[in-house]
Amino acid sequence: MVESLAINILSWISISAGIFFIIVGGIGLLRLPDIFTRIHAAGITDTLGAGFIILGLMFQAGLSFATLKLALVMLFIIFTSPTASHALAHAAKLGRVTPFLKASKEETKQ
Repeated sequence: MVESLAINILSWISISAGIFFIIVGGIGLLRLPDIFTRIHAAGITDTLGAGFIILGLMFQAGLSFATLKLALVMLFIIFTSPTASHALAHAAKLGRVTPFLKASKEETKQ
């Protein structure tokens, strides 16, 4: 009884943290100024958010074949998400996309 309650609490904390990171990443995609910062926000938060959600699902699955499958999915996400973010940033760089640079106070006076 107590073990089940502890597993449920850990699971929901993990899933809630994953949802939080995914929502923050979505807000970052809307609010950040250029493609490079948006790629960074998406890459970090989708890896972290999906990782927490999968961890919560692994708690719920217990020791089973489903846990192994979820672990393999998490491993796949850990490797592919940063690779995809890097590929997008590299393509933007090759496409001569310039990063947003905030003008200094001295430049705006002139």
